[in-house]
Amino acid sequence: MRYFIVDDDTASRRMLEKIITEGELGVVIGEAESGAKSLPLILSTRPDFVLIDLLMPELDGIETIEQLRLQGFHGQFIMISQIVNKEMVGEAYEKGVEFFIHKPINRVEVHSILKKVTEQYRLKHSLIAIRDSLAHIESAKITQRQQSVKEIVLAILNDIGIIGEAGSGDMVLMMEFLINRRDSATLLPPLKDLYEAVAASNKTDIVDIKKESKSIEQRIRRAIIAALNHLASLGAIDYTNPKFEYYAPRFFELQEVRIRMKEIDKDSSETMKVKINIKKFLQVLYLETIEKFNQFS
Repeated sequence: MRYFIVDDDTASRRMLEKIITEGELGVVIGEAESGAKSLPLILSTRPDFVLIDLLMPELDGIETIEQLRLQGFHGQFIMISQIVNKEMVGEAYEKGVEFFIHKPINRVEVHSILKKVTEQYRLKHSLIAIRDSLAHIESAKITQRQQSVKEIVLAILNDIGIIGEAGSGDMVLMMEFLINRRDSATLLPPLKDLYEAVAASNKTDIVDIKKESKSIEQRIRRAIIAALNHLASLGAIDYTNPKFEYYAPRFFELQEVRIRMKEIDKDSSETMKVKINIKKFLQVLYLETIEKFNQFS
């Protein structure tokens, strides 16, 4: 990460630079002792983050931020202040300040805050990259010899009885993302990354990614439970049903399937909680999709 420090106190600038350098948090590409002097330097160097003092001569921190925004600077700001004033803090957040560092400067606090903003910065840009990648994939033409990933996934979801579930659309987007990755890995990345990739492909605003990811997880969980119920119903009617024989042992633990089958046989109104493994289900769905997709490639 590239930092620029704006503070009229030389000691504060030195201390912040030392914390950044020794903590291997990035590089300090410039500094200024006032808001007015910082404007041309920041606009020419375009740092990722500007650490800026709230109270300075000529232009204070908030006024400097306003000037930089008006002139097209899109970097992020971290305010340095020893004043705790709700109105000023609120105004700073409105102008785009990400976090506050309190004076006197504390090494642990600075290190912690800069790590947080760095993680947020990387997540944001990672999601933008995923979104751009998915947009490119969306526009790519599929040859007549290929069966689309969407068709393959929907056919599988139809076989297991959940094509009408809300989570089925999320699964289709997830499989499209996995199939079109540049690497050929067959193991799933962390579920959190998958949910965020689907959320990004839904054109969700960046600030809502985490909220949408939770909704996607819930929709997929409900769809998987519906698949378990459907397959258990098939097995309860006919244990030799080809769809039951093929899909049930692949997507679920047979012990959980048998529990649900017994409940169906007894026609019980009370159902026991069964355990589902979301990652296993999606992993199997991914492998099934790869196998069928490669047949048509």
